[in-house]
Amino acid sequence: MTREIHYKMWQLAGPIIISNISVPMLGAVDTAVMGHLPDAKYLGGVAVGALVFTFIYWGFGFLRMGTGGLTAQAFGAEDADEIRACLARAAVIGIPVALILIILQAPIAWAAFSILEATTEVELLAEEYFYTRIWGAPATLMNFALLGWFIGVQNTKAALWHQLILNGVNIVLDLVFVIGFGWGVAGVAAATAMADVAAVAFGLWLALPILRRLGGAFVREKILEGEKIRRTVALNIDIFIRTICLVSAFAYFTAQGAAFGNVVLATNAVLLNFQTFMAHALDGFAYAVEAMGGRAIGARDRDAFREAVRVSMLWGTIVAIGFSLVYLMGGSAIVDLLTGIDDVRDAAREYISWSVVMPLIAVFPFILDGVYLGAARGRTMRNAMIASLVTYLVACFFFVPAWGNHGLWASLLIFMGARGITLGLRYPALQRSVGAA
Repeated sequence: MTREIHYKMWQLAGPIIISNISVPMLGAVDTAVMGHLPDAKYLGGVAVGALVFTFIYWGFGFLRMGTGGLTAQAFGAEDADEIRACLARAAVIGIPVALILIILQAPIAWAAFSILEATTEVELLAEEYFYTRIWGAPATLMNFALLGWFIGVQNTKAALWHQLILNGVNIVLDLVFVIGFGWGVAGVAAATAMADVAAVAFGLWLALPILRRLGGAFVREKILEGEKIRRTVALNIDIFIRTICLVSAFAYFTAQGAAFGNVVLATNAVLLNFQTFMAHALDGFAYAVEAMGGRAIGARDRDAFREAVRVSMLWGTIVAIGFSLVYLMGGSAIVDLLTGIDDVRDAAREYISWSVVMPLIAVFPFILDGVYLGAARGRTMRNAMIASLVTYLVACFFFVPAWGNHGLWASLLIFMGARGITLGLRYPALQRSVGAA
């Protein structure tokens, strides 16, 4: 049993880790093409513009997270019609939401840039980024649903190819539009929007043979079933609130960094790539335990659920230690690859120790997020994140005035620790509930 669960964990996590590596690679390319332009304002413009979309799209990340957990449970229960309905419901929710975002783009931009503090130069570039990328919203949200569904049916190879196409096309277009055509910040945004459209088409093509193999049918009455809609909406609202809190923490982090000036803003943007690389690798195990744990819950198998959690936590911790060692020994070299601006390089070396410690703390909330998503326990995730955000803001209140940017990074580390503790406290009750009448 133990050997099989280790094999299954890597069978699911491996493709996700490989595909996720392409995500921070994309962020690194964005940073690199902007970071090698002659002024830090370009890097800051992309950082602030991308932050707005992070806030928006992570807020609607329930289309991936909710779809994955509910699909995994339907997969464990061997309900083919419900597996199809989970994908259809995500599309029914996501596409109208995206159209609303496009219609309301002007007030959204006004609100976002009223909140964020940045220099006039950076804000103008960020607005250029926003008004270009917003047109890809329908494709972006549909890609969330497809990714969650692939994970839920435990077909992480499809998730791998979907993400590789998404990020590979984005990277190529980044280089063509920015380096080749000289479009600057607008080129980065256009590359992202066009890559999302390409990925939706490819993802739907990948889904067709999976649907044929699973059998069943798209039943209109089942898709629009009142109780299932209610459960999906309730889960999505909880995940939405949880995600808004998470993104708010990082938005506050970027806003506080911007208040220290363009160099610190750019420095933090560079160092957040370290966090992104680590997060996307650990997400491989989080996605795997989401799929395996959700299936175990659907099959009412407590032993399988417990083993999935234990093995994912073991391998996640091993990988987190590996990232810390890489950052300790090669962090300066990574910084030099990401930017050629001497002031930013020097500042990044001053703060890099926080990136070395972060994986050792962040691994626990990352893996537990996957556990609770597979269990579709949105309320628990919501409450834990609210408590963690409050802890983070209190830490910022005391530490940022005293220690500046070091205090900001210390507060972010405390935030990660609080997430792990608040989720961990609820885990024993979750485990007892699996298979219970």
